[in-house]
Amino acid sequence: LIGATETQPGHILHDDRDRLIVGAFENHNIPKETNLAAAKRFVEIYNASGKVQCTHDENVGFVRWRKLIYNACYNPVCAITGMDTARMRIYHSPIEDVIRPLMWEVWNIAKAAGHQLPDDIVQKMIDCDPDDTYFKPSMQQDIEKGNYIEFENLVGEPLREAERLGVPAPQLKIVYGMCKILQLRVMEKKGVVKLPQKDDPTRPILEVSQGSSVPS
Repeated sequence: LIGATETQPGHILHDDRDRLIVGAFENHNIPKETNLAAAKRFVEIYNASGKVQCTHDENVGFVRWRKLIYNACYNPVCAITGMDTARMRIYHSPIEDVIRPLMWEVWNIAKAAGHQLPDDIVQKMIDCDPDDTYFKPSMQQDIEKGNYIEFENLVGEPLREAERLGVPAPQLKIVYGMCKILQLRVMEKKGVVKLPQKDDPTRPILEVSQGSSVPS
């Protein structure tokens, strides 16, 4: 489901059609044929209304990395800056200074991981949101609502893959660090993090554990 914005409590603006790509989760304890059959059956059920576009794609890794070109870049940067994707394109410099270089970092990580994305995917992802709705990605909406953000899945995982493969990703690392700061701020507001008193001699260091929303 894409292009959904909660304009006010209980009011959802869905400015793009429902498009879903489904692939089987690789489980070595289940025969591949069983996984594929279940995924294809889900696609049939989802398409039954005739109002949506649901397709099956066996190349789950390729599809996930293609989506990360958007989600590892626009999503966190919009959350950090408080600026929607349309304004970034209108002002131009946010795209050229931040979004485009960040997307190419993710593109290079995907390539090193064995997923050759099309050369034009970066520009397509930059332009994919409609200009007239001033769309806010999910992480930006979550921050504005005071909710936790899913930065470990969208930013942390590609960054860890880059580190594993030896692919430079300095900008992605900065974005990841800033997302951790945002998450800590949300945790403090929710009372999950308790700051030490000024006269506490231990002064423990609080940190967001890797892959977790819980401070360590």
